[in-house]
Amino acid sequence: MGRIVAPYGVFGWLKVVPDTEAFDGLFDYDTWWLGKGDDWRELLVETAKIHNDVIVVKLKGIDDRDAALACKGKQIAVPRAALPEAEDNAYYWSDLIGLRVTNKQDVDFGTIVDVFETGANDVIVVQGDAVMLAATEKSAVKDKPQERLLPFIADVVLEVDLKNKTMLVDWDADF
Repeated sequence: MGRIVAPYGVFGWLKVVPDTEAFDGLFDYDTWWLGKGDDWRELLVETAKIHNDVIVVKLKGIDDRDAALACKGKQIAVPRAALPEAEDNAYYWSDLIGLRVTNKQDVDFGTIVDVFETGANDVIVVQGDAVMLAATEKSAVKDKPQERLLPFIADVVLEVDLKNKTMLVDWDADF
């Protein structure tokens, strides 16, 4: 739902860049989960406000600059049960991560590993199996996962099946 980018001041405030559809969407939740990997903890939001192009927040238990600095780079999440139901043909980005993507010709593109927003539309990052790169005089042959960036628009994304963890796209395998 967002990430902590820096401390703000000396009293434990944090600068947050939200990943929510509405910039102030995190304000709807009284508690946030902070963490990365397997290390997460729940913290109560004392105060939050918009400040220029970030959100600044004071979380209970983060009371000085050192504690705030220790939070830099951590992700912000809320329990799935706290989120409203997604509307028809709308998806939470976290639900798309891990879906297997194939095109209409049944070519397996791989798995969605990330989703990000551009000015025009959202983009899904699909990572496929490793491909062999040609050897050059100074480098050895290496396996590199193939990565595709696909626009998340109706003309490209034909079907999303969350139950079966699949996505069907209209996208040429050579792109």
